[in-house]
Amino acid sequence: MTNKNGGVFVDVAVIGGGAAGLTAALSAHSSLSVGVFAKRNFDYSASMRAQGGMAAAVGEGDNANKHAQDTIAAGAGLCDEQTVAQLLNDGGDAARWLETNGVIFNRGKQGEWDLAREGGHNERRVLHVEDRTGRAMTESLLHSARNKNNIELFENWMAVNLSRHNGKCRGFYALNLREKKVTAVNARFVVLATGGAAQAYLYSTAPENATGDGIAMAYRAGCTIADMEFAQFHPTCLYHPSARAFLISEAMRGEGARIVNKAGRRLMEGAHPQADLAPRDVVARAIDAEMKTSGDDCVFLEHSAHNAAFWKKRFPGIVDFCARLGFDIPQDPLPVVPASHYSCGGVKTNAHGKTDLPNLYAAGETASTGLHGANRLASNSLLECVVMGRRVGEAISQASGEDKTRAPQMPPWDEQRITASDEAVTVAHNWEELRRVMWNYVGIVRGGERLRRARRRIVLIREEIEDYYRRFAVDRDFLELRNLAQCAELIVEGALARLESRGLHHTTDHPQLLKRAQNTTLSRLMFEAKAKAINRRCPFSGDEIVAGALTEYGGGVVGFCNPNCRDDFKRAADDGFDGANKKMTAARDSLNKQLAAR
Repeated sequence: MTNKNGGVFVDVAVIGGGAAGLTAALSAHSSLSVGVFAKRNFDYSASMRAQGGMAAAVGEGDNANKHAQDTIAAGAGLCDEQTVAQLLNDGGDAARWLETNGVIFNRGKQGEWDLAREGGHNERRVLHVEDRTGRAMTESLLHSARNKNNIELFENWMAVNLSRHNGKCRGFYALNLREKKVTAVNARFVVLATGGAAQAYLYSTAPENATGDGIAMAYRAGCTIADMEFAQFHPTCLYHPSARAFLISEAMRGEGARIVNKAGRRLMEGAHPQADLAPRDVVARAIDAEMKTSGDDCVFLEHSAHNAAFWKKRFPGIVDFCARLGFDIPQDPLPVVPASHYSCGGVKTNAHGKTDLPNLYAAGETASTGLHGANRLASNSLLECVVMGRRVGEAISQASGEDKTRAPQMPPWDEQRITASDEAVTVAHNWEELRRVMWNYVGIVRGGERLRRARRRIVLIREEIEDYYRRFAVDRDFLELRNLAQCAELIVEGALARLESRGLHHTTDHPQLLKRAQNTTLSRLMFEAKAKAINRRCPFSGDEIVAGALTEYGGGVVGFCNPNCRDDFKRAADDGFDGANKKMTAARDSLNKQLAAR
């Protein structure tokens, strides 16, 4: 797969070595050469950390329609119902395919699947391998991939930028971290499966490499990015100085664990019909409110529903880890806090993983398929990884028969005008500041002024990053910061454009839910158009304009603070402003004046 000049040539290049990427690689036709690129080793992915399991409607009395109802309810009206139906119907096949690849899900005494229940589910439908499901799945997929002659695994290769040729994606540039050299990876098809951007926040359950690489690269390549404002915070991350990123599985609450405050009062009793098994956005906000009201640093998860033997058998990994920190389950309640966990938005795709850039696909947390809507239902993530990974592999196999064009050789990476950096402190400082800004201003509960403050600082950080990129040689820390800052900007821009509280996006300025659910879509072209807009502030509110609320008017591009203002103005302009109220005519006159000044 490599040539004498050090370039890589494959039919299919998969960026990301978790469950989605490995599934896509295994599902591509065996006649296709496949390279799977991981920026660390293959043990280091979000899939490896998944504890709870994989949701699939395979139990007695359950079906895909019931699973869809729970998914749509958790998604707060923003799920694509057709996509939901398609993906969830494939759940049973996905589970059986995993078992043919060596995954041994827990089973009951009669040989039936042992199904757990998690938040937002009204049935027991979560397949699991004790509390190490993600690791069991990923290790089995890795074993299968290593035994496929057409698949080559590349560790410590970090993608930098995608490459376009004649309007198609034809590969990417990657930093070989061992050789510290950027190499061209030429490919007929590229799959983005790099996970999400949960590390945009100061406190996160995600691995350190969850820096939104695929999302940022797709954005730079011109792809549409959807619904990034829906950043999911897991309600129960262990609160301990030696374990800031350790997740306490939601499945524990499915087996009877309860969230209580310092006084022992149950937080979720009476707060939601499903109590402790309410959707994650509801539980995280309840904990956040309790901590702010009481001034306490955390709440607690108590386990009095069962004895120690039960918890040890069902959750051996969690029990052992907590024991090493001095917690004796069920005697000791576990201190927990919400932490950044999952990106519900991402690169917009169809139900087969196709992006709007030909020959580029996305799967797993990197993609926005419409399955999760405004809030992901627990354990639907591993299901999406496998179902979409298989669909992507199959779609590429079909497309490869229709387009047999060999990927053109990419030009070598140009390093003539750059030097080794002596400014590593800049990267470290901006990394810390970016994540702190996001945690303080763009967290579980948001407000317009805090969001605007975050955007101003993120814009400055991104300017510093791009200046650094033009002048210095790249390394992994810098590339991750660059991608994370881009994702942070997309999260904030999406949040500013959404004037309602829906799912994971809760704003004090607009606590109501709008009647019509709309997706937020952003692209690089929108940001470029925003930079050329004749106005910097919305003619209605005086707030700064956003990239998702632009329109053409009077021969120029004008911007608004949200899509509703834009749509109202467009309707009035289409009607020639006949019967327009004073506020509308004042907005028109303001924009006309700025147009004339141009």
